[in-house]
Amino acid sequence: MNILVIGSGGREHAIIRKLNESPKTEKIWCAPGNGGIAADAECVGIGAMDIEGVVKFAKENPVDMVFVAPDDPLAAGMVDALEKEGIRAFGPRANAAVIESSKVFSKNLMKKYGIPTAAYEVFSDPAAAVQYIENEGKFPVVVKADGLALGKGVIIAEDLDAAKAAVHDIMEDKVFGASGNNVVVEEFLTGPEVSVLAFTDGKSLQPMISSKDHKRALDGDKGLNTGGMGTISPNPYYTDEIAKECMETIFMPTVRAMQAEGRPFKGCLYFGLMLTPNGPKVIEYNARFGDPETQVVLPRLVTDFVDVIDAVIDEKLDTLNIEWSDDACACVVMASGGYPQSYPKGLEITGLDAGGQAEGVTVYHAGSKLTDGKLVTNGGRVLGVTAKAATLDEALEKAYKAVETIHFDGVHYRRDIGRTK
Repeated sequence: MNILVIGSGGREHAIIRKLNESPKTEKIWCAPGNGGIAADAECVGIGAMDIEGVVKFAKENPVDMVFVAPDDPLAAGMVDALEKEGIRAFGPRANAAVIESSKVFSKNLMKKYGIPTAAYEVFSDPAAAVQYIENEGKFPVVVKADGLALGKGVIIAEDLDAAKAAVHDIMEDKVFGASGNNVVVEEFLTGPEVSVLAFTDGKSLQPMISSKDHKRALDGDKGLNTGGMGTISPNPYYTDEIAKECMETIFMPTVRAMQAEGRPFKGCLYFGLMLTPNGPKVIEYNARFGDPETQVVLPRLVTDFVDVIDAVIDEKLDTLNIEWSDDACACVVMASGGYPQSYPKGLEITGLDAGGQAEGVTVYHAGSKLTDGKLVTNGGRVLGVTAKAATLDEALEKAYKAVETIHFDGVHYRRDIGRTK
């Protein structure tokens, strides 16, 4: 099988490296890819949002399947455009990807179908949003931009001033553009967070192994929200009993709800959960593999990844027994100094071999590029240093040992991945 993967981050690198393990994989292209991905796939200069360009490339080359990994092209209908031309594609159509691209849609879906989530209200008027927050008087409170915002559109406001600032930034200053035309104001839930990615063919669903993301920029879960500073798998708080409850109250009800709405979801459906004192609740849905959760989940997949993808596309997922390894996996993100705000680019990365890897670990490249044969930084999150071992402690030890051998100026990473609640 010849596969075209869309995207340029660590998630796409993890997907490509897993696809390369399959004896059924002949060739992989990545559009647009990055400096590290170039060692594992042929990078082509087509932007992830260039739907026309992707369709053209898929028609002009012997592409058997297109794997659309990021949220933006899914929401924009890339899968629809490919399927219209008879090209096999992995990922939801636009009318199903809305479960991520509109927080308002997903919250209303959960309310309509009785799927447990935080209490909320939706606002299109900033003054009304602030008035509601003042009247409720409960803090912290969560303020979310309705649309896609690169994982940064959620603000946890500790007091009224912070809440007012959040509403102002999102709705009036439009820091996330049109994604902030509407906001969701919701109650702040407490408890351990769990990420569960799941394969679904629109009818049946098979959860992947659990993981835990570390969103805050600084140790001790302090600092700004980021796209994710590291992950571990499995999630120590996610028991078999909780998994069973989630399947019955959240996972399958969501698949059935999307079906009932005429929006069958095929692809990878991501459940961001909070294990509250009142049971598991949905914080958010994503319409694709999470980043950096993919980097610790896919290395534990034993079943041929190509077989899983085919089963999803062909709506035969219930015929496949998907196996996972018992190993633990840990990923430490090495980010540019200043991330998630402003940061420099073009800094040389040292300590990696010719394939962009380091001994004893897998290095997934998120924001690197090749310049004159050298790997340099080209994003906020630069590398995801990932290790697998029999126990989480061993995996973390291996990952951090490798992190210490890799360098670029101003490098920033958390030193407590897997250690915080």
